[in-house]
Amino acid sequence: MSTSTTPSGQKTAPDNLEALTARIQRDFADMTPQFQVGARHLLDFPLDVPVASMRKIAAQAGVQPATLLRLAKLLGYAGWPELKAVFVRSMQQNPKRYADRARELLHDKNLHHAVGRIVAVQADNIRLNETSNAENLPLTVKMLSKAQQVYVAGFRASHAPAFLFQYQYRLFRPSVTLLRGDAGTLEMEWRAFTKNDAVVIIGFAPYSNEALQVARAARRAGSRVLAICDSAVAPIALEADCVLLFATETPSFFPSSAAASALVELLIEQLLAKAGKQAITRIEAAEDQLHQTGAYL
Repeated sequence: MSTSTTPSGQKTAPDNLEALTARIQRDFADMTPQFQVGARHLLDFPLDVPVASMRKIAAQAGVQPATLLRLAKLLGYAGWPELKAVFVRSMQQNPKRYADRARELLHDKNLHHAVGRIVAVQADNIRLNETSNAENLPLTVKMLSKAQQVYVAGFRASHAPAFLFQYQYRLFRPSVTLLRGDAGTLEMEWRAFTKNDAVVIIGFAPYSNEALQVARAARRAGSRVLAICDSAVAPIALEADCVLLFATETPSFFPSSAAASALVELLIEQLLAKAGKQAITRIEAAEDQLHQTGAYL
């Protein structure tokens, strides 16, 4: 259901993001310039809407908060909370099954243009890393830098960015551990969590049960939790002290993790800057050891 009509002929508000986008596209030319600015920002940065206040979004868009409130009412909503709820529900929706998307691709007559489309979407995903995390990134760096031990978890498709995080962070910080859960030992690994530690969990929809178990174990232990995920309302995000968001949009059949890896690299860069000269010394020692042991050709 997208837009319906009441007995009086008045159109109701769109109840999903697709319908809302269609409504804005249809009415955009007739909107005032300020409404156009606000509406464009909502559609360009949908990940911001569920996690930021109306005042902050208005500042980012360059309009007054009252403009967003009036825009919400223009679109048929009682107010800002009702409009915001559309974006929250959109983030909560499960993605299409991989097989269904793969089946669509096989019938796509423009499949020979896939390379260009994928590159364009991936570039957009990576650009969103900055706008989606500008506020939380410094808080995350501070939280991880203060932790006594940092544990990292990512399962199935999320294992790659989790491994990347652990591999790069350990180059200048020894107290970083990747949770693996080999042979069903995940429960044994999270026993080590303490209130002085931080647990980093990476994941995207469809969400891993193991990731949620780790998040809840960290909460029970009093550890600080960082969720690096695709939604502010992802199960692991709801358990987290801090959340960093990445987009998984792709024309392909499987959610993209390119932005997740880029976000990990951005976070590591910030952690390195925070660590200072001591980090440089440790990286030099790690490189020397890799060369001396023959790990590098």
